[in-house]
Amino acid sequence: ERPPHEHLSEREFQVFLMLAQGANVGEIAEDLSLSVKTVSTYRTRLMEKLHLDSNSDLTYYALKNNLIQ
Repeated sequence: ERPPHEHLSEREFQVFLMLAQGANVGEIAEDLSLSVKTVSTYRTRLMEKLHLDSNSDLTYYALKNNLIQ
């Protein structure tokens, strides 16, 4: 069984890493040339797929799985 983060799309994973490193939705939208609404949708989807409730849960997950330092 693969870890949950391996089931994310490439863009979801990109947004996931940026959120885990402390970027907010507006910053991510600007960096990736997306709308805030689109980034929010990615965030919602990845939170559901990873069964997480908050950005702090997301950061903890990324640290625990050695996805960020």
